[in-house]
Amino acid sequence: MTPAARTRLATLLLVALTAVWGSTFFLIRNLLETVPPVDFLAVRFSLSAVIMLIVFWRPVRALSRQQVLVGVGLGALYGLAQIFQTQGLATTPASVSGFITGTYVVLTPVFTAVLLRERVAGSTWAAVGLATVGLALLSLNGLSVGVGEAITLLAAALYALHIVGLGRYSASEIATGLSVVQMVVIALLCVVGAVPGGVILPSTPAQWASVLYMVVFASILALWVQTWAQAHMPATRAAIVMTLEPVFAAFFAVTLGDETATLRMVVGGALVLTAMYAVELLARRRPGELPAEALHHEV
Repeated sequence: MTPAARTRLATLLLVALTAVWGSTFFLIRNLLETVPPVDFLAVRFSLSAVIMLIVFWRPVRALSRQQVLVGVGLGALYGLAQIFQTQGLATTPASVSGFITGTYVVLTPVFTAVLLRERVAGSTWAAVGLATVGLALLSLNGLSVGVGEAITLLAAALYALHIVGLGRYSASEIATGLSVVQMVVIALLCVVGAVPGGVILPSTPAQWASVLYMVVFASILALWVQTWAQAHMPATRAAIVMTLEPVFAAFFAVTLGDETATLRMVVGGALVLTAMYAVELLARRRPGELPAEALHHEV
């Protein structure tokens, strides 16, 4: 498969991933009414980690010590982001939390430029701005700044660092092993966050069905897809593609839930789609530009 074909496949997989993430907002709404969010995260990621360790033990053993350390660092970033986002959501309206979390699309190119000393094209910055406006229209109905908002912004920064880190260190041949190491670390952090107050487990078959869906599709497959896909595309482009998550969340809320489509929702979704289209389908490589794979460190 050519680098261009791998990049197209990576984009398609990330789009599918955002559809899965978007569907979870609708599917787990009832579950989180009886199971605290941090407890849910602990159960979800612990089951995911156990399954991945059993199924993918060989790829983990094939990792070098340095690759394991990279996985630990990336897992810590993602796990802490999950916990901070959940804690922020306790005192922040869901719509505002969704918008602030989505600011990782802005922070990703900033971190790429500052930390990695990589030039971000002007067209990419324009797509970032367009996606941010779309996110605001999709989810923002007012913004007050408090502790919850600050914690959520910290979560967005950690998500951005995770995206940048994956874009820098992920490679297709270590994607599976790297995903397992990340999942184990994420699970450990979430368990540590949940244990002090006691872990409340799902209690009905429907709740466990939601958990299993999250484990298989939104955790195991999702983390592997993101890790593999980011081995074949720049971090900023990946972040822009992943802003499709609230678009799919709104779609499922309208088609499967009880929400009504609004003009803001339609326009916001159209802007996010336009941003993704601009950065993925209209962008043309400049002469001499390195492919995404060439930007990665060997670890």
